[in-house]
Amino acid sequence: MKTFKTFDAWISTGLILSFVLINMIDKPESLIDTNILTGYFVVGGWQVISMIVHAFTGFFTKRWGARYIYHWLTFISLVTIPGSFWVLAFTAPFMAIFYTGLCFGEVWKMNQRPLDILK
Repeated sequence: MKTFKTFDAWISTGLILSFVLINMIDKPESLIDTNILTGYFVVGGWQVISMIVHAFTGFFTKRWGARYIYHWLTFISLVTIPGSFWVLAFTAPFMAIFYTGLCFGEVWKMNQRPLDILK
């Protein structure tokens, strides 16, 4: 799982940065551009896969921890998509950045105290 965590953090960072650069180079005419929507679905899809892996393995998912709360907030957001699409459209980039920071924090914590995690 340690290898997955490291790859997860770097893949999320790479995807976010690549879509930001694509949008800076391509200069979208409107807020809802194909590059922006593609970035939402690619980054969001990767992070949903990562969340499912974390949920099933229970890795860094302690009760009332940051990841546990994030999983519940994301679940509630996905369930209420029909009514909250526009809110989610503006909050999704911040959620993606927060999730990537959460992954890097866990990788840092894992590398600082590798024996504590084995308990």
